[in-house]
Amino acid sequence: MDIRVVAFDIFGTTVDWYSGVADQVAQLLPDVDAGDFAQRWRDRYIPSMNRVRGRERDWAYLDTLHRESLDDLLRELDVEADDDTRDRLVRAWHKLPAWPDSVSGLARIRVRYTTAALSNGGFALLTRLVKGAALPFDCILSAELARTYKPDAAVYHTAAALLDVAPEQVLMVAAHEWDLDGARAAGLRTAFVSRPREKGPDRAADRPEDVEADLHTNSFLDLATQLDTP
Repeated sequence: MDIRVVAFDIFGTTVDWYSGVADQVAQLLPDVDAGDFAQRWRDRYIPSMNRVRGRERDWAYLDTLHRESLDDLLRELDVEADDDTRDRLVRAWHKLPAWPDSVSGLARIRVRYTTAALSNGGFALLTRLVKGAALPFDCILSAELARTYKPDAAVYHTAAALLDVAPEQVLMVAAHEWDLDGARAAGLRTAFVSRPREKGPDRAADRPEDVEADLHTNSFLDLATQLDTP
């Protein structure tokens, strides 16, 4: 493969959204089951983006979608929270811990390749998240730049165009089958990274045997080895 850019999904692939969100929910809403709350909130993630992708609503960046999903979830659970608490909960997605192998794996991969964060997160969200988790990316490519969401081909094609490479010269790394299916359909190469704990202790993450990809790996360090980086 003639790979020049390695693009990484963020939520679940590079950072641990479940633990990060649940820990902050536990502090802000001490009377709810924080893990269950985080999962229910995440369940609204793809449906909310699909409404944008399907032109059922105008473009809205991810913080807006997260706020709308949060308001809906709080109503469903009959939980009271003032506006300040709701704002702080939305910003929980800006402060998530990296998986233990993410920083060291990215550092190795960027020695040989351009590394990019390619996420549905908004540009401001990703900037704060990448800085807070000390993730050594060369650049941030938010879906906000394409004004649609993965797995829309426009997101992947925008990333390739901005970095002046052909789609097939981009390797998309993700822990999610839907993301890799979208990337492959857009002409990118794909690498699946297994994150068994991504959805918390009670739900099964995507499994390697169920995902079609050019490469399968169990960590960013393993991916670095497969890509022949130092």
